[in-house]
Amino acid sequence: MAKGVKPRVKVPKTASAGEMVTLKTLISHKMESGQRKDSDGNKIPRSIIHRFTCAFNGKTVVDVEMGGAISTNPYFSFDAVVPEAGEFHFTWYDDDGSVYETKKKVEMA
Repeated sequence: MAKGVKPRVKVPKTASAGEMVTLKTLISHKMESGQRKDSDGNKIPRSIIHRFTCAFNGKTVVDVEMGGAISTNPYFSFDAVVPEAGEFHFTWYDDDGSVYETKKKVEMA
């Protein structure tokens, strides 16, 4: 994981089968647009999170493509149905080729 990039997610630890839950994600990331210059006048390479995905037990819940106007530290909140006990898998894709992942399990209540 790149220095300073930290994904955080909030997922209920338990849910009833078929319950809709709210998931919250935040990734600390500078989101360089490629337009700024460093102190020596060199262009800082573009490095943004351009895609975010979430899957539950291997099935896609959300798949978001982002552009250059996305803000620093992108935050997403969305609802998902939990059909059974399992694991949410969150993935962020960076322009520089880095991939950031985290997983959270949900047990049946």
